[in-house]
Amino acid sequence: MRTRIAALRKRLERLLLWRAWERMLEIEFFDRSVALAGKAFVSFFPLVIVVAAFVPERMRESIIRAVTLRLGIRGDALTLTQAAFTSSDDLRKATGVLGLVLTIVFATSFATALQRVYVRAWRRPRASGAGAYGRGIVCILAVLISMALLGALGSALGGGLGIGLLVVVALAVTSGLWWFAAWFLLMGDVRARVLLPTGVLTSIATLLYSLSASIWMPNVVTDNEAQFGIFGVALALVTWFSGAAICILIGACAGVVFAEDSGAIGGFIRGDTSSTLTPHARPSLLPPERELTLRDAFQSTDES
Repeated sequence: MRTRIAALRKRLERLLLWRAWERMLEIEFFDRSVALAGKAFVSFFPLVIVVAAFVPERMRESIIRAVTLRLGIRGDALTLTQAAFTSSDDLRKATGVLGLVLTIVFATSFATALQRVYVRAWRRPRASGAGAYGRGIVCILAVLISMALLGALGSALGGGLGIGLLVVVALAVTSGLWWFAAWFLLMGDVRARVLLPTGVLTSIATLLYSLSASIWMPNVVTDNEAQFGIFGVALALVTWFSGAAICILIGACAGVVFAEDSGAIGGFIRGDTSSTLTPHARPSLLPPERELTLRDAFQSTDES
């Protein structure tokens, strides 16, 4: 029995899915997803509300539509979410231009957490300095622009056949967004070509997750609001962000495994050269020496 199990394990270890799972364990995916979801809830989501108060009304409506579609919010929860965005005059007076700038700067903590995901997944040395911090601001702005664009397209295309076209466009836009985010936050050390699977896989995972959220998220928000009030809505949002963070981690780890594959898939992704790094990049870190277990997903090392 032990011999058969060992043989089966060797066959499984050659699969891309198994190697993606091992890379998930290596980056401590559960601990990393909680950190990413927490940063998104306390810094990025408030930024979306504040920025929406300063932009023109048409763009604000696009952002609201993009947020509610992604979160799958309907009914009373949708009314509550729209109220948070439509109180723009009071929010502008309370925030001011300086408050807007500080909110954007604070939101870079989400980009920093996202950067750690890609750095750990690609076993890159840690990035530091003002350049890495400035890249976080650019990445946040790119996310906001893509949200406004998708919201505007959703309003223009409407229902019917437009839904199918919207899905295709959304996949293209979000694939480009996550491809750019991975390349930009990795400081350009990883070749842009080999990061395309990361962008596509992350886009597909987050889109499927958003579609599923449109089924279960409204009930979760409604039940939590009835039981806990506004705190229950916050809990529902944290739940959604946690699932979205897992999708991002899956795209990051699977993208690495596909790009580093020694077979036909990896060869096609890398193209004419076998290296995944640019010529000026520092060498990657070594893989862990010990065998990883599920317990590693729930802990955080000093390297993170």
